[in-house]
Amino acid sequence: MRFNRFLPTLVLPKVVLPAIVIAAVTGSGLSNGHAQPAGGREAATPAVPQSRAEIALSFAPVVREAAPAVVNVYSLQKEVDPFYSNDPILRRFFGRQQPRGGSALGSGVIVDPSGIMVTNAHVIKNASEIRVGFNDRREAAAKLLLRDTRTDLAVLQIEGEGPFPVLPFAPPASLETGDLVLAIGNPFGVGQTVTQGIVSATARTQVGIADQRFFIQTDAAINPGNSGGALIDMAGRLVGINTAIYSRSGGSIGIGFAIPAEMVELVVSSAKDDGVVRRPWFGAKLETVTRELSRQLGLDRPAGAVVVGLVDGGPAERAGIRVADVVTAVDGLPVTDTDSFAYALATRGTEGEAEITFQRAAKARTVTLTLERPPETEPRDTRRIAGRSPFAGATVENLSPAVADELNLDVTTTGVVIARVRARSPAQRLGLRPGDIVLRVNDAAVETTADLERVARRRLRYWDLAIERDGRRLSVMLGG
Repeated sequence: MRFNRFLPTLVLPKVVLPAIVIAAVTGSGLSNGHAQPAGGREAATPAVPQSRAEIALSFAPVVREAAPAVVNVYSLQKEVDPFYSNDPILRRFFGRQQPRGGSALGSGVIVDPSGIMVTNAHVIKNASEIRVGFNDRREAAAKLLLRDTRTDLAVLQIEGEGPFPVLPFAPPASLETGDLVLAIGNPFGVGQTVTQGIVSATARTQVGIADQRFFIQTDAAINPGNSGGALIDMAGRLVGINTAIYSRSGGSIGIGFAIPAEMVELVVSSAKDDGVVRRPWFGAKLETVTRELSRQLGLDRPAGAVVVGLVDGGPAERAGIRVADVVTAVDGLPVTDTDSFAYALATRGTEGEAEITFQRAAKARTVTLTLERPPETEPRDTRRIAGRSPFAGATVENLSPAVADELNLDVTTTGVVIARVRARSPAQRLGLRPGDIVLRVNDAAVETTADLERVARRRLRYWDLAIERDGRRLSVMLGG
């Protein structure tokens, strides 16, 4: 099995699809006089439809209202071959090379009358130009306001005069497993398409699609090109942004995933504010409760997130939370693992308070946590390493809770972190990645960005590097 983010392969003219109509007959209290008793009660029997409406139950009214707010997203990626662009002799003889273009196709949802819309971050990755197509065949340009890879969401601004049709957000926690939902998007580039299904799960974690791993699962058919499209309820409200499918072949097998509307609304609000997604700081390191941990902690089931480390003076410590406490809920939203905790806390925002429920010594307790942004306790002192060292082309920063949150690292980590790596640089050729923590160069410990810059200027006969990546220590030996 694999997860497929939707990367379209062709673009075809839109086609007008017939309305989706199903015949639905239920036992609704009408009786034909043949019900048989069962267990002391009369068993409900299917009733003969009594009206045209009962015969032709249709989603058309919901689709009619929602469809104009769902658009196609076309992104153009331009790339110039560096072999030509970096060689002045070749440019002299062959002229300036024309950019090579490639297009990506996905879907998007307008959520504000001013033209603010949402799609998936991977749909517009490396895009030099973005255009959107409406269901009435009109097109418009769009500019990027915010791209958040942790949630795989991007917020765009459609250029042109509004007001634009919008999809309203569904109220928080209004979706339940078993609810009917519709997926609207542009699968395989054939044109706007509607599929119907139910909610298979409302809090699917450990999926591994994006860093923020908390998804709605649905069996509504979702295919390549649906990425960034709308998942709506029967009231025509946005409950999620379709993002991935679980598939052997690349096509839908009835297991699709959508980013919940609460997270989408948070990212949209951030785009309207200052263009940065800010998440509250808990100030503690957590681990998912496994079966073995649940036995050691005396829990009746393996669920929750156990505190394994605290930041001195952080919000969790100030609230009275201790190491070995097992967090079970945030503002009443159940916490089953670290992913569900991260989602629940992130959607609370960075102002006000949240109620944290946890277990300590088999007793349930609730404390009030102050919601605040992660601080930059250590100045990041951003430096781009130059010269001939293995770190040349890397941008490094001092770690603090704020930097750790931006790079999705353990908040208790300290030291110097790789924030960015320039393409085709010595640092990239070595394999350094954003999030790598530089521990040591030869016999010198690296504690600040100034330390790393100082040692990178030296001409050494060899480089003995110690790097931490995803909690693992890596050693690399290179010639000078």
